[in-house]
Amino acid sequence: MTPHADPRLLDRCAALVEDAVEGAATDPVTGGRGRRRVLGISGAPGAGKTTLVLAVLAAAAQDPRLAGRIAHVPMDGYHLPNAELDRLGRRDRKGAPDTFDVQAYAATLATARALPRTALWAPSFDHAVGEPEPESIEVPLDADLVLTEGNYLLLPDGGWPTVRDQLDEVWFCDLGAEQRRSRLVDRHVLTGREVDDAEAWVDRSDEANARLVVGGRDVADVVVVDGQIERPAKAARRS
Repeated sequence: MTPHADPRLLDRCAALVEDAVEGAATDPVTGGRGRRRVLGISGAPGAGKTTLVLAVLAAAAQDPRLAGRIAHVPMDGYHLPNAELDRLGRRDRKGAPDTFDVQAYAATLATARALPRTALWAPSFDHAVGEPEPESIEVPLDADLVLTEGNYLLLPDGGWPTVRDQLDEVWFCDLGAEQRRSRLVDRHVLTGREVDDAEAWVDRSDEANARLVVGGRDVADVVVVDGQIERPAKAARRS
């Protein structure tokens, strides 16, 4: 984890892992493995969601409570293919809420949480070609916690509540608008866009999507700013 990351975030991951295994060893139905927990990380484009996930994964690998027990399934893998976006007339809005396969995403998370527990595969997203890659991320049988990040995990419409229903806890990443915009422009330039084109895309698309998700800050379990818990964390959910 980055030097400035809040260690309480790992404690919350550990609490979710503990939930997943608590009592499972004595339950013959589970085969000694309890229901996986799913932790969602939401926020506007450029707010640092994936950076936070990667930091948590790096720190978890060194934490005996978490090492080998976390899988990562990004929402990005559920982008609709470009051919489907063309058919629907949505290619110029790629990244908007209705350019994802929400049903498939929710179904994957539901399968991850189901009992008896199974190994499963999820899609990833190839940024070099701008397309999803089917069945390219494994969720191993022994993974007790699945981390998933995306803009719309707390969106109240468009089918997204079915995703929220599969999340045991949600963190909201927040960051100042100017810093987010700068990050986004740099990100698009790195993928081959000219600066002017990158700025236009950010202003037209990314910022429109950011306005849709800002309300999630008020309903998230934890608010994280630059790796630090800003709002006092609620008690981890247990079920």
